[in-house]
Amino acid sequence: MLRKINSLIVGAALGLALSSSAIADTFVEDFQTWGNVTAQGSFAPINPDLKKFRYWLEGQGRFGNDASVVSQGIIRPGLGYSVNDKTSVWLGYAWVPTGHPFALASPYNENRIWQQLLWADNFSFGRLTSRSRFEQRFYDHNAPIAGSNDVNHRFRQLIKLAIPMPFISPNVSFIIQDELFINMTNANNPGFISQGFDQNRFFTGLAYKWNSVATTEIGYMNLYFNRPHSPRADQMLHILGVNLFLNF
Repeated sequence: MLRKINSLIVGAALGLALSSSAIADTFVEDFQTWGNVTAQGSFAPINPDLKKFRYWLEGQGRFGNDASVVSQGIIRPGLGYSVNDKTSVWLGYAWVPTGHPFALASPYNENRIWQQLLWADNFSFGRLTSRSRFEQRFYDHNAPIAGSNDVNHRFRQLIKLAIPMPFISPNVSFIIQDELFINMTNANNPGFISQGFDQNRFFTGLAYKWNSVATTEIGYMNLYFNRPHSPRADQMLHILGVNLFLNF
């Protein structure tokens, strides 16, 4: 088990180092702190016949410019249906007010419709999760580029592995995950976000399971924004992530 963990850590670190050295002269950096609370649950307490229907309530606060200002928030509710004990499908909405350094000048609001397929299963080496999400994104008149209030379509794929660490505590797990963002279309707006590869988020840290409902994850996220068709430079964020997951 330790050999597997070490191999994952070394591989991830090597990948980050190679990617950083390859683009070192083309991006700007920032340190940020992100906080997240996500609650999921079944409607069974309301009506047992609704046990396969689920809700998703998520709130995020993101602090940029060396964690000195509120840069972005997310309110993301959704409704889901459990296909089985491993797989669920979801539909939801997100409101994303955005400021500096993500906004070029004036703060703006983004609205999203999202759909996702969520799968998770336990293996001898840990718990593996896959989340495939599609987003339709709409911006208000303050968005950086004129015309960006047209709909933009984006695909996100997250893979997450939680490896138990019983030699420390039965409640502690090592977390390693990566999420790739791909812009499918960005209607009449090639300068705001590039078509194709948009960004990548790599996270590693520790999780502590407080009880059957609550789990906390704390760790480091490396986020790289790709902007080949924009006057803005690419961007790399170094993020302290603090997450609280509630499963009812």
